[in-house]
Amino acid sequence: MDIVYAAEKPSIAGLLGDFTRRDVRPEEIRLRENPNETGSFFIGYGCRRYVLAPNGEIASADPS
Repeated sequence: MDIVYAAEKPSIAGLLGDFTRRDVRPEEIRLRENPNETGSFFIGYGCRRYVLAPNGEIASADPS
């Protein structure tokens, strides 16, 4: 498990790349803080949206 201490695009792009099993470059993602949970971030990547939890877990934010 990776703990996220700061919103550093290279680190978050690496975590997202592991989750999506793709090579994700930092300039390809958009970040914004999640006001509902301290230390959580919304990630935009292409047409998809993800949520990064404070413990480093990534989940899809798009409806299934």
